[in-house]
Amino acid sequence: MGSTYHRPVMLIECIDALSIKPEGIYVDVTFGGGGHSLKILEQLKGGRLIAFDQDEDAKNQADNIQSRSFTFCQENFKYMKQYLKLNGVTKVDGVLADLGISSHQIDSPERGFSTRFDGPLDMRMDKKSGVTAAKVLNEYSEGSLHKILGMYGEVKNAKTLAKAIDQQRVMKKFENNKDLIEVLKSLAPRGKEYKYYAQVFQALRIEVNKELEALESFLLQCGEVIQPGGRLVVMSYHSLEDRMVKNYVNTGKVYGELEKDFYGNPIKPFKALNRKPVEASEEEVKENNRARSAKLRIAEKL
Repeated sequence: MGSTYHRPVMLIECIDALSIKPEGIYVDVTFGGGGHSLKILEQLKGGRLIAFDQDEDAKNQADNIQSRSFTFCQENFKYMKQYLKLNGVTKVDGVLADLGISSHQIDSPERGFSTRFDGPLDMRMDKKSGVTAAKVLNEYSEGSLHKILGMYGEVKNAKTLAKAIDQQRVMKKFENNKDLIEVLKSLAPRGKEYKYYAQVFQALRIEVNKELEALESFLLQCGEVIQPGGRLVVMSYHSLEDRMVKNYVNTGKVYGELEKDFYGNPIKPFKALNRKPVEASEEEVKENNRARSAKLRIAEKL
């Protein structure tokens, strides 16, 4: 289990960063294939691990873990605080989030996450959700598409692309990945086609799963549930998420300025333990291409 399903990036670095106490309570909010969770469980003696993942496939992986210290919640991590409470937990010693999409999800054509396979334009992490990538492409206004592609995908010609999508859907609705790739082909910069496709797919995935709203809600909850001296360990894979995590650690807010109290002391729940994010070693990047964009930030609760 774990390794073939999904290979965690910077596994040792993440676990070390949590500074695990054997009898502590820890949360893995992105269970995926369970690679991180299994490593955390190895170090617990009398402690507890509560894991979250909204994905049905992840739940099937979690069912393989036979440990009394382990609890799995099939939910989005934006409900962390609520589900910890349901499990009798109000304070924890550490929270780990690996914001990447699992290789298992990417490698399943029917999920529609990958530019490499043709599959339905789905991209939902939670299959019960009503919004798919096809719905975004077929029903959102041209203006909304422009904004999503520019903000979430950092697509340079977002306005032109939004217009092309709008013109295409009048003739034929978007259903499969190849329908979208056909439109992208003529607009992608020469020699950087795959990067361009990936940016567009990223933008759609973020919108479909409301990833940035979920991340903001989750980060703010970390300030409430992690006890003083506890650790927050977050690994992100694109600049939007990394910026949000960095801002939150430095200012206590995802967007906006640091606030100070009456005496001029900063009001923020965490202090950063690494000024620059930790990045994967050259060896790891060679072995696992997904590691190349990973950035790991570690913070301690004040």
